[in-house]
Amino acid sequence: MDKKRSISMAVIKRLPKYHRYLSELLRNDVDRISSKELSEKIGFTASQIRQDLNCFGDFGQQGYGYNVRELYAQISEIVGLSNEYKTVIVGAGNIGQAIANYNRFEKLGFKLEAIFDANPKLSGIKIRDIAIDDIDKLEQYIKSNTINIGIICVPAVNAQKVCDILVNNGVKGIWNFAPVDLVVPEDTVVENVHLSESLLTLTYLIHEKENEKEMEIEIE
Repeated sequence: MDKKRSISMAVIKRLPKYHRYLSELLRNDVDRISSKELSEKIGFTASQIRQDLNCFGDFGQQGYGYNVRELYAQISEIVGLSNEYKTVIVGAGNIGQAIANYNRFEKLGFKLEAIFDANPKLSGIKIRDIAIDDIDKLEQYIKSNTINIGIICVPAVNAQKVCDILVNNGVKGIWNFAPVDLVVPEDTVVENVHLSESLLTLTYLIHEKENEKEMEIEIE
């Protein structure tokens, strides 16, 4: 347990990518793979892959590699996919609807239970058989139902209020798409998905590539 607490966030952030690539290998009927072969597919060095996986236990065998099915099952367990997570979406705009319509989440064990929005025009509209409900009913719903993850897709100005309702009624995981940093208790986990920040990272990298090319031309 102490070993897991010392694992860096950088390693943890790489686990979903391992999970995704191993899933693809299983679909392609690949039984085993070496760290070098996995490196060529995933883009991390073979040494990095071995170091990452060693944080969680002894996987693989020298001269044999990794059993794909076993490694996939182990990583699924590590990231918590052996459990089912009941979720609600708060905010049924474009992002909220896109998340609600993405059926892969359900295959991974994330069960959407309810959707809420402040817009009365959306009330009663169904997304995959779940009717959008008025946001005024959110608190009572959370009190009456066990919800593990709240997905916040509301404007920034309303995000903290929604977060407080969720947290104060027992929700321990927040997936936040609002462009604001939320304040939560220590026993609550927040994963922020700030789309504009991700886009600015992309434009920075594009700009850097352009600068590198210009410098290469000048040197020539």
